[in-house]
Amino acid sequence: MNRPDRSARRRRGKSDPVDAQEAARAVLSGRARSQAKAGDGPVQCACLFKLAKDSAVKARTQGVNQLKAVLITADPDLREGLNGLKARALVRTCAQFEDREDGVGGRSAVEQATRITLCLLARRIEQLTEQIRDLERCLTGLVERHFPQLLIPVSIGPDSAATLLITMGDNPERLRSEASFAALCGVSPVEYSSGCQRRHRLNRSGDRRANAALYRIVQSRLRFDARTRR
Repeated sequence: MNRPDRSARRRRGKSDPVDAQEAARAVLSGRARSQAKAGDGPVQCACLFKLAKDSAVKARTQGVNQLKAVLITADPDLREGLNGLKARALVRTCAQFEDREDGVGGRSAVEQATRITLCLLARRIEQLTEQIRDLERCLTGLVERHFPQLLIPVSIGPDSAATLLITMGDNPERLRSEASFAALCGVSPVEYSSGCQRRHRLNRSGDRRANAALYRIVQSRLRFDARTRR
């Protein structure tokens, strides 16, 4: 269904029977012409892989931030020994700390707790990194197997291709033209003329993830593709 009519909701309120009646009227009058995305094909598989990958990336970022925050208040000797290491080397070094609790009392107990925390956080980050790599391999294999034509243009990788496929759905015939896909991604111009002035503004609706994927593709092509720069 299309988005519910806001004016009808203001007049009649909101409830399941009211929404059902408005939906039926929209279908009978022809105002509702949208076709729902199907979820029974490879695109649905890509959606599940992407969901798991995005959550793993978010958790890994949170873990890295927590690890660096622990280092800020760590013992100066421990902090100086890890100072200057880049993220990967820092995680690798912290993951090798012993997670035994053999220090008691005073500063040694706090330092030992800090080392245990750093070790556990680093190992969690490594596990999430391995999950992200596995999911990236799954996404790449799926796109290469079912939609290899998407990877031919410059600057379109498996992740961006999967994002656009998820927006499209398993039934691309529901999109009647390139313009409808542009509107679905929020990259179509919207007219807001008044009187003798004809103007257009940016489309702020649509799938924002697909919008961001198209933005990344264009920015990359501006760097590496001569035709796009021209």
